[in-house]
Amino acid sequence: MEIEPLIFNDINSITELQPDGWEDIIPKMNFYIQSNFCFPIKIIVENEIVGIGATIVHNDTAWLGHIIVHKEKRGKGIGKLITEKLIEISKSKKCKTIHLIATDLGAPVYEKVGFLTETEYLFFKDLKIENPTNNFEHIHKYRKEHKNEISIIDKVNSAEERMCEIENHLEKSFVYYEGNEIEGFYIPTLGEGLIIANNSRAGIGLLKFHLKTNTKVVLPKDNLIGVSFLYENGFKEFKSAKRMTLGKKRNVKLENIYNRIGGNIG
Repeated sequence: MEIEPLIFNDINSITELQPDGWEDIIPKMNFYIQSNFCFPIKIIVENEIVGIGATIVHNDTAWLGHIIVHKEKRGKGIGKLITEKLIEISKSKKCKTIHLIATDLGAPVYEKVGFLTETEYLFFKDLKIENPTNNFEHIHKYRKEHKNEISIIDKVNSAEERMCEIENHLEKSFVYYEGNEIEGFYIPTLGEGLIIANNSRAGIGLLKFHLKTNTKVVLPKDNLIGVSFLYENGFKEFKSAKRMTLGKKRNVKLENIYNRIGGNIG
């Protein structure tokens, strides 16, 4: 069994690893390969790639993403091996906290290497809000002068430095403000459409704005106001997934996340 970096020449060899129910993994693996803050790996057995995974580094925090084992090779310790190697990479990059989102299949593996459940994300689909009361007058298109405030809001609430992920999506983002101060932001092109807001007025306003053109939302169960809003409109989560952490605990303001980025970076 060999562990090596995943490279562009491997892309055609990993299509058989595509898990059922997941979005196409190829665009994300391509992104990892070409990003200087991502470190994808592969597990090779008898000249065949049987597992993959990636470490995504945000300064002194890391996320482990796309930990996948070929369905015919599961139960042989490969998932645990991938996770241990990604943890090793994270620590070599001086990361003090490591996060991941776990499926029911993966959670027991991660618990064995020391991850603890921090919270759960709730998944909603087929959402349609009839005649939203918000006319969106406080939601504005991004301008360059908004960049610093967005960076601060994201850092305060995520307890991470994620501008390496966010920056390329800012031109298509939106901000919420009623006075002169930004209270929240929405980045529709970043993963599933990141929404972070400092108060419920901005959060629900941006969530309604998202639901004008989208039918899916994933948010932490800690966001009681966001969850209640969806329940009150007749929706119920169809599944959940664990957000797990290894290392230093961070003061993540989960109650201010109104839609996550994705399973690879929360």
